[in-house]
Amino acid sequence: MKIAYYIVTGLMAAFMAFSAIPDILQIKEAVEVMDQLGYPPYLLPFLGVAKVLGVIGVLQPWFPRLREWAYAGLVIDVVGAFYSHISIGDTPFHTMGPIIALVLILSSYILYRRVFTVEQKQAA
Repeated sequence: MKIAYYIVTGLMAAFMAFSAIPDILQIKEAVEVMDQLGYPPYLLPFLGVAKVLGVIGVLQPWFPRLREWAYAGLVIDVVGAFYSHISIGDTPFHTMGPIIALVLILSSYILYRRVFTVEQKQAA
């Protein structure tokens, strides 16, 4: 179970970190997507840095409450992206990124709760 947590969390962290790079660098395609969604381009670096901080929050081992908030922030980010694409009538292809991210985030969180809650109960 612990190995599954590390694999899924690693995939989720990589997916979110790699999706943050175009935002932080404000590459042309990312700016075009934000424009299509109706958002100002100055939000890109903010969202990119927030994703990176969320990934760091999930991966850090010292503060469990921070990890919980990081998971929540990542979920809010991808649900917002999904809703934004749905709101403008994008094709299902455009919603696949947020859906994949959401599945990875939720899977990582569920495994985290199962693995580390069991360890805490056994230690008590």
